[in-house]
Amino acid sequence: MSSDPAVENVVILDFGAQYGQLIARRVREAHVFCEILPNDTPAPEIASRNPRGIILTGGPASVYDEGSPRCDPAVFELGVPVLGICYGMQLMSLLLGGDVRRSGKREYGKADLEVLGDAPGREGLFSGVESPTQCWMSHGDSVLTAPGGFVALGRTRNAPFAAIVDPRRRLYGVQFHPEVVHTHRGREILRNFLYRICGCSGTWDMGSFIHNAVPRLGEQMSDGRAICALSGGVDSSVAAVLAHMAIGDRLTCIFVDHGLLRKGEAEQVERTFRERFHINLIHVKAAERFLERLRGVTDPESKRKIIGHEFIRVFEEEAARIEGARYLIQGTLYPDVIESGTRTAAVIKTHHNVGGLPPGMKLKIVEPLRDLFKDEVREVARELGLPEEIAWRQPFPGPGLAIRIIGEVTTEKLDILREADAIVIEEIREAGLYRQIWQSFAVLSSMKSVGVMGDGRTYAYTAILRAVTSDDGMTADWVRLPYDLLERISSRIVNEVKGINRVVYDITSKPPGTIEWE
Repeated sequence: MSSDPAVENVVILDFGAQYGQLIARRVREAHVFCEILPNDTPAPEIASRNPRGIILTGGPASVYDEGSPRCDPAVFELGVPVLGICYGMQLMSLLLGGDVRRSGKREYGKADLEVLGDAPGREGLFSGVESPTQCWMSHGDSVLTAPGGFVALGRTRNAPFAAIVDPRRRLYGVQFHPEVVHTHRGREILRNFLYRICGCSGTWDMGSFIHNAVPRLGEQMSDGRAICALSGGVDSSVAAVLAHMAIGDRLTCIFVDHGLLRKGEAEQVERTFRERFHINLIHVKAAERFLERLRGVTDPESKRKIIGHEFIRVFEEEAARIEGARYLIQGTLYPDVIESGTRTAAVIKTHHNVGGLPPGMKLKIVEPLRDLFKDEVREVARELGLPEEIAWRQPFPGPGLAIRIIGEVTTEKLDILREADAIVIEEIREAGLYRQIWQSFAVLSSMKSVGVMGDGRTYAYTAILRAVTSDDGMTADWVRLPYDLLERISSRIVNEVKGINRVVYDITSKPPGTIEWE
């Protein structure tokens, strides 16, 4: 993808930045493709990707510390515009002969940036940006002397070189963070770099992604058959449809129905892929098998491991029956790739969409979505005509309802929880909040309490309502749902779901809690 000369590409070199992914998001929002590479990627490898521009991210280190991350100095000789942000600007200054030292006055938070109107290059990076303008600082080091050929473009009270430029080589640096919302004109500054300086025209959108992805997938899977583990979520669904467009009937999707899905979910997946897209689909109805393995199990981690291992066994059995299978389609996303570790950042979590390949399976992994963020995948889903229930499906854990049932999983508890959860989703949708909420669902506790219905005494389960907002699932805050909505949900669950007589609302954020209960 990135080496395709038809695709405008910007390379982002990562120095362990807190906001590295956010920079990439801002570039993508400007309809320019970008990719994040380790900071020490050799200049020839960067050049082979035909970048229109290069961005150096911030980072937690000091550029003069021993062992601090560096980039190949030849990056500045490629003839490609470079924008250094915070640490990136300091590193560029140091490598090109400037003086970077611990600042006498550190800057953290909001600052007023004075844009120098008579500076060469001012109409490039700061075109249309008024002076002064609010920017967001986060640094303890400063450029005290700019390298030869550089001039100041902007300054703040504590940073005489808050923005610099070498107009001849088109090298730019900003001490502040244009990617964060607290820099009021940050998006315009980044767009100026992309459009005015790098010469990008903004051709990257999901239509162009599909146009390029389908023939590329056809080349990757030019012979043999491919299989796709289909969960019904947007990632695996989009990956499956793209692969089907590329290789047609040589694709088989395997949908393992472990009996732990939400109400109507299995039927919806089958309708969508058999009737709308006419994709070969194996629907493995394995509910009894999974429930038998879960019998008597109450420990949450044990439940997760049992379900994961059993899923692999079922998938392996079905895949072995497909003669000529050579490829495995996975819905890996770009944040998954980044979070799984780079040379500049620790592993946050290792991602594998099918729980890892079993040792005996000799399949080549194909990841059609590894260049995309989640919101871009949703846009691809819309372009492909996937139904809204899949395109905007809230994240659903692989172990399914098993980890939303506290204690042992039984058929009775699954039936109760499915009905309660369906009411939650229906009411959240009716209130117009479904897309705004990261996850909203019901949990069935193991606790029973006394209640009164009609003239009789009841002794039934307590349902827990959970609704959170989040950008990435790493942190989350509970949603301040309107009282009338909470009242409707509670009333409907108690009145319509036999086995529940009490509803409570979880108002715990993550951290200290987690989104799921188990």
